[in-house]
Amino acid sequence: MVETSGLPLMNLLLANHRRSSRLLAVAASLVMLFSCAVLVGQTTNTADEIPPLRPPRAELPPSFWEQNRNPVVLTGVAVLLFIIVVVWFLTARRPAVALPPEVIARQALESLRSAPEEGLLLSRVSRILRRYLADAFQLTPGESTTTEFCSELAANAGVGLDLAEEVSVFLRQCDQRKFAPSQAAPELGAVGHALKLVDAGEARRAALRMAATAAPAGDRAAT
Repeated sequence: MVETSGLPLMNLLLANHRRSSRLLAVAASLVMLFSCAVLVGQTTNTADEIPPLRPPRAELPPSFWEQNRNPVVLTGVAVLLFIIVVVWFLTARRPAVALPPEVIARQALESLRSAPEEGLLLSRVSRILRRYLADAFQLTPGESTTTEFCSELAANAGVGLDLAEEVSVFLRQCDQRKFAPSQAAPELGAVGHALKLVDAGEARRAALRMAATAAPAGDRAAT
């Protein structure tokens, strides 16, 4: 009887123990859920909060370009204009200095002194002398034969008959030596002779200038 009555009691105790274990497990689960909910809420609140702002930085100073823009631009423009003026000055063509005809003739003849007196030299000497006379006495420009040139010289009052005759004889001698050279004939001395004719031409021009200056003075004295 004692053993039989003790068995139900044991079963009852085991059942209560099981029920208590389940209740404890449920309670522990509820506690864990509550803790997780609290933790999630705190985390959400922390994420939603605005972090504190950093202190404001100091204002940036103006750059070099902002401070010196106008002086730099003006200096650049001035340097560019200076370079343009220098380049123009160095590359601009200078007007050629017009030398007097006697200077041109003498320089050209002096450069031929050491050349042998051949046909080419005589042609160059004749051309230099004719160009000098055309420029000095305003003769007709352009190419012409020796005969035509000598006729114009004789007809020009400024040249005068004496100078015209000397030049004509010299030019004909040059033509003769150029087109019919003779081994036995001595050298003409073309360069020196042409220089003397240039001197004679300048003497003639000086006399013409003196005559032109004396004429107005004589007219004033007569009045």
